[in-house]
Amino acid sequence: MSNKLLLIEDDPDFGFMLKQYLELSLFTIDWIAQPLELMANLEQLSTYDLVILDVMLPQISGFALAKEINVLYPALPFIFLTAKEQKIDKLTGLKIGADDYITKPCDPEELSLRIQNILKRNQKSNSLKSIQIGSYLFSPDQLILSHPAEQYRLTEREAELLLFLCQHNGQLVTREQILEKVWGNVDFFTGRSMDVFITRIRKYLSHDPDLVISSNRGVGFTVNFNI
Repeated sequence: MSNKLLLIEDDPDFGFMLKQYLELSLFTIDWIAQPLELMANLEQLSTYDLVILDVMLPQISGFALAKEINVLYPALPFIFLTAKEQKIDKLTGLKIGADDYITKPCDPEELSLRIQNILKRNQKSNSLKSIQIGSYLFSPDQLILSHPAEQYRLTEREAELLLFLCQHNGQLVTREQILEKVWGNVDFFTGRSMDVFITRIRKYLSHDPDLVISSNRGVGFTVNFNI
């Protein structure tokens, strides 16, 4: 499954060119030109692996938008694109938490390589971390979920699903968000498969009654883990 990126760029020519090139680089790209479309539904960002955003956007600056994104998804990497070359702007972007800051016009091939490097670093960083979930210890890279009473060897899909739920602790996640991120496909059959996997995860976590995955009928699940 290819990495899914969100491009926020109001220049139609540059945005179209960049989207086409990155798709040729085997990324899945969603492109929006009006940032207020995103502001109305920031929850959709949970399905993306990286965000590319222009600094000079209509109605809201890229800096302000990035701050909003960072509050909800602090682990989501993002790159600023800008026509500005002032050092103060670059420093502002990096202080907000940008993983990179690229001046336009940029070389699409260079941008693609920088994106790949950021994603590799992010994946490596995530894989090295063990997560304490209540009385459990979850090691995503080893596919192991440990409890004093029992240890489980997870499948890759189970580990990916549990990691996604951990990353959205305290949030309501829709069925579509889980299916797009973990299964890469949204249809009836994958939906039924997801229900089976959710049941398995609940069973694995049953030694700790404080760990809850609540169903919201027809919508999704609310995750309440003691992380």
